[in-house]
Amino acid sequence: MTRKERYEAVINHFKEFNPDAETELQYSDPYELLVAVILSAQCTDKRVNLVTPSLFESFPSPEHLAHSHFDELFPFIKSISYPNNKTKHLLGMAKMLVSDFNSVIPADIDELQKLPGVGRKTANVIASVIYDQPAMAVDTHVFRVSKRVGLVNQSTKTPLEVEKQLVKNISEEHIARAHHWLILHGRYVCLARKPKCSTCQITKLCKFFEKNTL
Repeated sequence: MTRKERYEAVINHFKEFNPDAETELQYSDPYELLVAVILSAQCTDKRVNLVTPSLFESFPSPEHLAHSHFDELFPFIKSISYPNNKTKHLLGMAKMLVSDFNSVIPADIDELQKLPGVGRKTANVIASVIYDQPAMAVDTHVFRVSKRVGLVNQSTKTPLEVEKQLVKNISEEHIARAHHWLILHGRYVCLARKPKCSTCQITKLCKFFEKNTL
């Protein structure tokens, strides 16, 4: 199977069986999604979704968050991983969003990365989910699944390299959705320590499965 054939088969599978895949983070506007994605770094979406309802009720806008302070915000996110840094990032993000962007979440990936707490992965999530851009956010799930299945080279070592290979080989119309397909597959099927190959529906397309069953 050529790489092109593997890409086509994987995309066609997910198009058929999970056509409406989307983020599992709960949000109602771009500001809330940005906050949730910042909080989700090295933390589960489930944990973030437990925290954000009360957080958004107390800080419903960038302005509310920008006028807050560390001791006021920290208790809301203390159960999240790295709460000290994330508290600082959220406060800094909100202040810059209000002062430099008139409280409007920018669509440009480079502009997004100027905000505290926003790296390339977070910027790509916002660009793809909010602005429907063909941006591929590479988290640990996307990184693992794309290498295991054989969508990217096994020698690929960085998220940016994985991103570039995926974007090169997936048509623009599917890139944003493919991000969610790969994340969800990694989260529920292709687990890090014990992938559920026995219930996986794409084993016939997977280099990892082929290698480990021979």
